[in-house]
Amino acid sequence: RDEINRIIVEELTYGVFKPEAVAYFQGVMQRMKDAGCDAVVLGCTEIPLIMNDANSPLPTLDSTRLLARAALANAHLRH
Repeated sequence: RDEINRIIVEELTYGVFKPEAVAYFQGVMQRMKDAGCDAVVLGCTEIPLIMNDANSPLPTLDSTRLLARAALANAHLRH
């Protein structure tokens, strides 16, 4: 958890995208998959900058993208 926070605060927020950070997240997600998780929520806006369905061992749910889609769908329903 400390390493995830460090990567987000010290790297991703500054536009630094290191292969080591991707590998670290992939390892965490693989352990989650091994523990029985079906998907992972990318609940921080910076994580999707380096992680997505293409490089994650689990399906990803980008919370920012999902919120944007829901807002657009809601806006369309009101018009």
